[in-house]
Amino acid sequence: MRLLKDILRWNGPIKTSSLSSLSPKIMFTFSIACRSLLSLDDPERVRQLREKFNTVAVGVFSIPIDLPGTRFNRAIKASRLLRKEVSAIIRQRKEELKDGKALEEKDILSHMLMNIGETKDEDLADKIIGVLIGGHDTASTVCTFIVNYLAEFPHIYQRVLQEQKEILNQKKEKGLRWEDIEKMRYSWNVACEVMRIVPPVPGTFREAIDHFSFKGFYIPKGWKLYWSATATHMNPDYFPEPERFDPNRFEGSGPKPYTYVPFGGGPRMCPGREYGRLEILIVMHNLVKRFKWELVSPKENKRVVDPLPIPSKGLPITIFPQS
Repeated sequence: MRLLKDILRWNGPIKTSSLSSLSPKIMFTFSIACRSLLSLDDPERVRQLREKFNTVAVGVFSIPIDLPGTRFNRAIKASRLLRKEVSAIIRQRKEELKDGKALEEKDILSHMLMNIGETKDEDLADKIIGVLIGGHDTASTVCTFIVNYLAEFPHIYQRVLQEQKEILNQKKEKGLRWEDIEKMRYSWNVACEVMRIVPPVPGTFREAIDHFSFKGFYIPKGWKLYWSATATHMNPDYFPEPERFDPNRFEGSGPKPYTYVPFGGGPRMCPGREYGRLEILIVMHNLVKRFKWELVSPKENKRVVDPLPIPSKGLPITIFPQS
């Protein structure tokens, strides 16, 4: 619950300088993750952590060649430094909990230490690092392309703005609450359509647990399989005119099961789905109620994957205060 309260309580100003060169490495999402997971608020320390995390995240999706100067090699070195730093935070928190200086509800780290029993600091650090990487890059990618598509389609921007205004007009207290998030149905449809066209994770690997055949191909047990969210989302059998941006696809019951998989599906669905939804909707709420914007060079800015989807020119925009 501390996680939800911290995120929902965020209702502060957005610096215009941070919007002029919006990219998947938005500092906001990483700062929120550090605060919610580790109660880490020091901006300089968060910045240093983010640099290491960026190096690791890029290396995770690189060719695994461990030679000096390669992305993979740099990621290995950065991961060792990260594990050392996060392990130090864990040891300090253990002492605080032992001395009664920290509460179990303080953050996710405290909750884990109080509930998972004895575990090695390094193993717990790996789990925290994994959650931080997932909570940073994927949500940042979605927020970036939401800004892109809202600029491309002013009528959709207006519908999002209208929904957010209606929520604000109905409120009696300051700051967002959980019930406000639940009312952002059209805004979430927009975010879902962004994730359909630009999945923050294009796909991942699974292992065949038994022999099976698929469209004439025999897949032996134990083989590694790559499932592609991008290919599934652009399949016209599931999404008519798949290239067209249409948030109304998600009205009512939405797409058929396992045809829309930005968070995966089944028992291994991403556990951070609701966390990501909170981040994304709060960013949308604070952006549209404060600003309007235009793309600086919409025809020149293409989408590339390196290793996650990003605008090739960093998505420069011109912003205007909301009247």
